[in-house]
Amino acid sequence: MAVTEAERRAMTHALALAARGPRGPNPQVGAVILSAAGEVIAEGWHRGAGTPHAEVDALSKLPPDAARGATAVVTLEPCNHTGRTGPCALALIDAGVSRVVYALDDPGAVSGGGAERLRTAGVEVESGEQADAATALITDWLTAQRLGRPHVTVKWAQSLDGRAAAADGTSQWITGPEARGDVHRRRAVADAIVVGTGTVLADDPALTARDGDALFEHQPVPVVIGSRETPADAALRRHPHEPLFFDTRDLTAVLADLHARGIQTVLVEGGPTLASAFIAAGLADRVLAYLAPVLLGGDRLALTDIGVASIVEARRLTIDEWVPLGADLLAIAHPARTEEGEL
Repeated sequence: MAVTEAERRAMTHALALAARGPRGPNPQVGAVILSAAGEVIAEGWHRGAGTPHAEVDALSKLPPDAARGATAVVTLEPCNHTGRTGPCALALIDAGVSRVVYALDDPGAVSGGGAERLRTAGVEVESGEQADAATALITDWLTAQRLGRPHVTVKWAQSLDGRAAAADGTSQWITGPEARGDVHRRRAVADAIVVGTGTVLADDPALTARDGDALFEHQPVPVVIGSRETPADAALRRHPHEPLFFDTRDLTAVLADLHARGIQTVLVEGGPTLASAFIAAGLADRVLAYLAPVLLGGDRLALTDIGVASIVEARRLTIDEWVPLGADLLAIAHPARTEEGEL
């Protein structure tokens, strides 16, 4: 059976509900319960770890047996495991739901498999409705689940001719206030901000997320990679969070450590050397390139060696969005897929 127009509208609403939930170690999920006539009779969303999942939240608003024969529209495949809460697939079965429409399969080795459990119980299941929108909503969580590491965004600012600094090394400010404000807003939703020791020694960054002179409520954990000593009076040592230091070039090991600490999103701001290292290692899930309408010349490029020896080895990107920011332009992109489907 094809997805109905009422179910499509319900999925759009479920995605909006999901966005109300907090970002964190659990995915943002929304659910809408439709009557047999296609009318909304309940809705819910996940409010964070330890709270009822979206499906259970929606079902809790109905009297006993009111969901019998109903359709549940959910942004993520109903889970199939018992953690702090029970399996959502079982809750839907026990409630008598006859049909489930969801957007994305749950990639978790333990939590996945809810769709099969529903089908085994005689529940009709449709998947893939508005999958792209659902993916965009929980990209960070999906990366952590599929790859066992945080989702990595590599950011840099550059002149129109691709330079990150002038010949004397000065780089403040290539971009204007609108672009810098955008960076701080993105810091305020990242779990960690990563720089190299070179950036710490050259710029003495605070690595905080600021709204003017005030700090945003959420602050990313500062992470420094490199072997050089960070001065005792460095600005980042006054950060609200204790900085993490990694004396290694093994970026995969760094990300594994951050993942084990519950860090799910990483913003790399660490200058050309570190940005290039993440890209060369294939660890950049997203790129933020702030382009300023200035020319600097010289050899201080925004990126250095990224392992490209010929044009056929070029690391192709897919542009997701162009964002005007005052006189500057932000390119948001992700690695393009090859014909084999790999990044």
